[in-house]
Amino acid sequence: MSVVDHNAIDLSPRISEAEVGDYLALLKPRVMSLVVFTALVGLMIAPVPVHPVLAFTAILCIAVGAGASGALNMAYEGDIDALMTRTANRPIPRGRITPGEAMVFGLTLAFFSVMTLGVLVNWVAGSLLAFTIFFYVVIYTIVLKRRTAQNIVIGGAAGALPPVVAWAAATGSLSVEPLLLFAIIFFWTPPHFWALALFRSDDYARAGVPMLPVVAGPDATRLQILLYTVVLVAVALAPWPLGYFSAVYGVTSLGLGAGMLWLATSVYRLREGVAAARATRKLFAFSILYLFALFAVLLAEVVFRAIAPLFR
Repeated sequence: MSVVDHNAIDLSPRISEAEVGDYLALLKPRVMSLVVFTALVGLMIAPVPVHPVLAFTAILCIAVGAGASGALNMAYEGDIDALMTRTANRPIPRGRITPGEAMVFGLTLAFFSVMTLGVLVNWVAGSLLAFTIFFYVVIYTIVLKRRTAQNIVIGGAAGALPPVVAWAAATGSLSVEPLLLFAIIFFWTPPHFWALALFRSDDYARAGVPMLPVVAGPDATRLQILLYTVVLVAVALAPWPLGYFSAVYGVTSLGLGAGMLWLATSVYRLREGVAAARATRKLFAFSILYLFALFAVLLAEVVFRAIAPLFR
């Protein structure tokens, strides 16, 4: 009869080393901040007044849904994150949280964010939030990211949906304005992330992720950045002559678009050396400012119209 050495078997339950900060990191707070801001603009420009409690609920649910997407993304991509310098310090590669724990955390947040938005606000917004989470986790993370260089193009739809969800939360329907906001973010995503991918291409190659610079090379990526930037500038400017957004927005879009085009052209022209790396990083940084400023103008106009009667 064999004797089992109980000293060699650890029968004690695993005690998680995760802290609150580790779970917050799963939410991808920097991405969440952009989601919250664009959603807020979508909510504020809607032509229907929203009760402050419902507005807060809608934005909170969209933020939590975005965080759920981030947690589920990390749960699936722990192996990739461990190989990339940019993501190696995330909680799962560091062993602070297991993929299973992140999966349960993400699914719980996803369920409650969708149900809360649907029950307390409306089911059009709740359904759109559920679709956004599904698209980011299943279509982008699981299906596209490891299989095609167009991952960020198609997958960018998920990041472009928050203002549409917020508009639906305010109105219970869809309209041209939120779709214009969707189009702006959708065409902004490729030049923004491909600029990042250019100076992080070694990371993606090591992790086996077929980002465009890895698959098609840096020169082809520079051309795609320039082409998408041209489309982005045109799409972002279009709401002004079409009469959906004001002249203040139009002039701001024109100025910011000129900056994007100039930087994208620099990235296309400069192919090697420190100057090329600097141009790429400048485009990446400016693209964040571009989107923020464009949406900030729309938000500022709403605020101005709200407070203007107080000074008459």
